[in-house]
Amino acid sequence: MFTENKIEELNKSFEKASPSEIIQKAFELSNEAVVTTNFRPYEAAILHAVNSVKAKTTVIWCDTGYNTPQTYRHAEQVIKDLDLNVFLYVPKQTSSHRDVVMGIPSVDAPEHALFTEQVKLEPFKRAMDEHKPKVWFTNLRQGQTAFRNSIGIFSLSKDGVLKVSPFYFWADEKLDAYLEENNLPNEFKYFDPTKALENRECGLHA
Repeated sequence: MFTENKIEELNKSFEKASPSEIIQKAFELSNEAVVTTNFRPYEAAILHAVNSVKAKTTVIWCDTGYNTPQTYRHAEQVIKDLDLNVFLYVPKQTSSHRDVVMGIPSVDAPEHALFTEQVKLEPFKRAMDEHKPKVWFTNLRQGQTAFRNSIGIFSLSKDGVLKVSPFYFWADEKLDAYLEENNLPNEFKYFDPTKALENRECGLHA
């Protein structure tokens, strides 16, 4: 559906566009859209922006089971305040079960690939297989990882889904202002068990 030439054309045309303009364009291309979230810092911005353009857009939340209490409270608040249409996906094993079998392995441990598959990749694949979106809104931003520096506002996922990052060129300071302007909460006590460093990819995007 989306060719590399089309992606390049979109990125050139919307490089200086506002998030709402980018989101509106994406919905023009297809209404079969989802927004994914893990309720990490600044996720309220993408959830607010997408739902301001089209209320009740499908929100996919893949919960690893290892979030902090602060993240869970933050998620509940954002879901309620924005009246989100959330579909929750969790691993097939409980975190308590996994803690006994392997714990949280270090990124260098042989078990780390299996751990990442169980807590993140498998639930995400299951979610995408069930919803089959043609457009996938995400809050990827330039400067987060080397891979993310290369993709632009519009990119293609490994499965050919149009991935849209409306805040791609925004710095934290600009997002802080967006959150304040729209009376949105933020939460920084977030934990991703599949990453040792913030600039490491977990496998969903790269």
